[in-house]
Amino acid sequence: MVYLDYNATTPCLPEVVEEMKRWHTELFFNPSSIYSPSQEVKKVVEDARKKIAGFLDALPEEIIFTSGGTESANIALTGSAFAMKDKGNHIITSSIEHHAVLNTCKFLEKQFGFRVTYLPVDRYGIIDPEDVKKALTEKTILISIMAANNEIGTIEPIEEIGKIAKESGITFHCDGVQVAGKIPVSVKKLNVDFFSISAHKFYGPKGIGALYIRKGTRFKPIMHGGHQEKGLRPGTENVPGIIGMAKACEISKNLMAEDASREKILRDELENNLVEKIPEIQINGHPEKRLYNTLNLCVKYVEGESMLLHLDFEGICASSGSACTSGSLEPSHVLLALGIPPEVAHGSLRFSLGRANTMADIEKTCEVLPKIVENLRKMSPFWDKK
Repeated sequence: MVYLDYNATTPCLPEVVEEMKRWHTELFFNPSSIYSPSQEVKKVVEDARKKIAGFLDALPEEIIFTSGGTESANIALTGSAFAMKDKGNHIITSSIEHHAVLNTCKFLEKQFGFRVTYLPVDRYGIIDPEDVKKALTEKTILISIMAANNEIGTIEPIEEIGKIAKESGITFHCDGVQVAGKIPVSVKKLNVDFFSISAHKFYGPKGIGALYIRKGTRFKPIMHGGHQEKGLRPGTENVPGIIGMAKACEISKNLMAEDASREKILRDELENNLVEKIPEIQINGHPEKRLYNTLNLCVKYVEGESMLLHLDFEGICASSGSACTSGSLEPSHVLLALGIPPEVAHGSLRFSLGRANTMADIEKTCEVLPKIVENLRKMSPFWDKK
């Protein structure tokens, strides 16, 4: 199998699995209990919190544990919107955000009367900080912009947007799910108030994530229960997951530069070969300001789903748009926001590389995909007319 869908999820590293084992079996105790085995577990959870905080250049008390990126985004947006509704009801986001952000904004609009501005992007998927500034009103209480897009890999000017938010006294949430573990992150330098991450995107376990909440940020819990995570996210902690995420952070921090160098070479080889071998394709996303592991392209006159099925038959795993919406028949909202016509957007493929990929994977893909496209185009009435 050739796995080229690392932006959807990554395999949990053996070292991470090994680190988690005893916390499932021997040291299974609830960290909220007062007896000594539980207090040992509690100490380990706090040690993990320190490691994850260091990974983001944050303070340990600014990290709360969640089930992943989607929950983190929901907690940040809804919790801050509710906390500041006395100040205003206007939220700014972008048209290319992950559905965890977009659908939360729509929920706040429909159910609670918040007003949301969805900023446009340029043809590369970049948000202009000046557009953020122009969208500000006296009622603006929250900005939410992703660090890097999950489909096209475009990296956004978060530091600049963070400065605008800070100078204006506006709370700023950043979906950092796709950059954590790939690019060094300092929440201090980015000037963010909330930052979401998910462990399974950087070789950690599924079902565990974290939300950075800058000290002093106004926030109301949206879940209610026990005292865990300072009452901000109640429920018994996922101890093995927390420990696994901390280990994944540690490994990713050490291998980040090596991963970047190697995966960019493979990604560029894949891109250059496919551009050379397949006529009428276009590369999506910024040519330089893009995640080093991500290649998104549109193959004209062919449907993405058909290509994916044929790639799967050849043992190659890729995606068409976001993994969270792969069951949808609608074209990618991200590609439409770039100004790509729906009929072209339907022919999109996303290849996202990871630590286990080799040049042999790239060679196989570059051998297989052009043949698939050629055969599918033979059946296309649009290609015949061309």
